[in-house]
Amino acid sequence: MASVLLPIAKGFEELEAVGLIDVMRRGGIEVRVAYLEDELQGNLVLGANGITIQADTSIKNIISDDFDMMVLPGGWDGTYALAENTRIIELLQEFKATKVVGAMCAAPFVLKKAGVLGNDYTCYPGAKDEIGHPGYRDDMKVVTDGNVMTSQGPGTAVCFGLSIVERLVGKESMQAVKDGMLLEYC
Repeated sequence: MASVLLPIAKGFEELEAVGLIDVMRRGGIEVRVAYLEDELQGNLVLGANGITIQADTSIKNIISDDFDMMVLPGGWDGTYALAENTRIIELLQEFKATKVVGAMCAAPFVLKKAGVLGNDYTCYPGAKDEIGHPGYRDDMKVVTDGNVMTSQGPGTAVCFGLSIVERLVGKESMQAVKDGMLLEYC
């Protein structure tokens, strides 16, 4: 079974995190949600819009060999916290070497800071200047550049999740999830 690590920090974008987790789990992917060890409420992480998510484990307990991919939801406060976390940066570099990394909305900022952002990428349009990396694409909901996947924002979370399912589990599983969710637009 494919497995994905999804770290979150205070101020993460809830729709992106939950959309990704839901779609990936429907596709048969084991998703582990990790919180930063400096979260005041432990494994309860407060999102940008006041919704609290219970994470599975601390980022300090994560071993990259246990996962096939690491994907980051956006939300500026959460993105900045992830970008300042040494373990997140180390994990992204480990994953990029042999696995898949992904980020959406503002979170490609973290990929850039870790030195793993691909040549072509997408993000939330308002984040592209802060990311400041050439190769920004606004013509696709999901951009794949080798083993780096990026997506635009809350409205593209389901499409991004489907792209991850297709990459890790296969087109047939992705299509089954898409059909089961009555999705026409991805």
